[in-house]
Amino acid sequence: MNITTLSWLRIARPTLACAAVVGVVLALSACSSTSRPQPSEIPGVPVLQDIRTSWTANVGKVDFPMVVSGREDRLILASGQGVVAVLDAATGKDIWRLKLDQPLAAGVGSDGQQVAVVTRNNELVTLQDGKVQWRKRLPAQSFTPPLVAGARIFVLTADRSVIAFDGASGRQLWTQQRPGEPLVLKQAGVLLAFKDTLLVGLSGRLIGLAPNTGVIRWESAIATPRGTNDVERLVDLVNPSDRVGDVVCVRAFQAAVGCVNAQTGQGMWTRPSVGEMGVSGNDNLLIAPLSNGVVQAWNRTTGERMWETERLKYRILSAPLVTPRGIMVADNGGWLYLLSLTDGALLNRIKLDSDELATAPVFAGGRYVVVTREGRVTGLQIP
Repeated sequence: MNITTLSWLRIARPTLACAAVVGVVLALSACSSTSRPQPSEIPGVPVLQDIRTSWTANVGKVDFPMVVSGREDRLILASGQGVVAVLDAATGKDIWRLKLDQPLAAGVGSDGQQVAVVTRNNELVTLQDGKVQWRKRLPAQSFTPPLVAGARIFVLTADRSVIAFDGASGRQLWTQQRPGEPLVLKQAGVLLAFKDTLLVGLSGRLIGLAPNTGVIRWESAIATPRGTNDVERLVDLVNPSDRVGDVVCVRAFQAAVGCVNAQTGQGMWTRPSVGEMGVSGNDNLLIAPLSNGVVQAWNRTTGERMWETERLKYRILSAPLVTPRGIMVADNGGWLYLLSLTDGALLNRIKLDSDELATAPVFAGGRYVVVTREGRVTGLQIP
């Protein structure tokens, strides 16, 4: 099947006039946009919660949908040009670093030891201790980091197939495909482990698969495709998702946020929410920024709106990270903000770089880690 991918710049819907054909893949980029209101200036912010820079490093330009894998005291990340690096989360020092011979399209998946990425020529590559273990050609593109779990590698491809490989040998174990809308978001999707179930986002549904066979155990709708054209009907689930206990919460691109009991597969609630970036939460709250920079907080159990703040309105925001001290979110001007969990009030902001974040902040080894598009990696502490 032909796959159409959408590169979303988060400021306007792309136009078909901007389409460029590459082989059988149509890549739509947001080369024209409607005007966006200018955000209001934020005056001097009183520091109500300290944020300290612990260390900095560099991995190289990140021009693909990269996700940082944080595993205990390790950070696993990559650059678009094929540099894969494992860093000590406490110091930012390299544990190992390897330059592959191909640029990357998806990554990084890891269990802390084995690392998996996908190259732009559709090759799944696994590494360990700075050496390539094996490579396998994939039948389609992939923009979601492979999942490394249970001595297996799971891959979500752009034709909405899920493929399982043996982690040691690379032997293909099974494949599961669900037909969906022809347009695919060029952004990391949802693929995670929950107990003995593999959770995957396929179109607007969160689906539970048996990891040994690929058999579908349950599926729960977060959003239903609607509209008169393929762009309006695009409702892929996007990374990051958020899990607390048995409850997994996700965002459907430009459509909704919702939570599912992953043990039973029963949807708990969904609410309309126009946004492109994933969600983060804790035992009580789910935080979901909107496309216009408004940040919303939902009750994780009931879906009741708890609060929203317009303090960052019209800024282009990253996916958030909820910490015990506040909500960490960045804008495309290189500012990192810390918002109150109680009402979204601004607790602090610091200047990271001149560029936006490449992915959501992560926590590992006692540090909060952010990575910019230019490849600057910063480890932060919130005392």
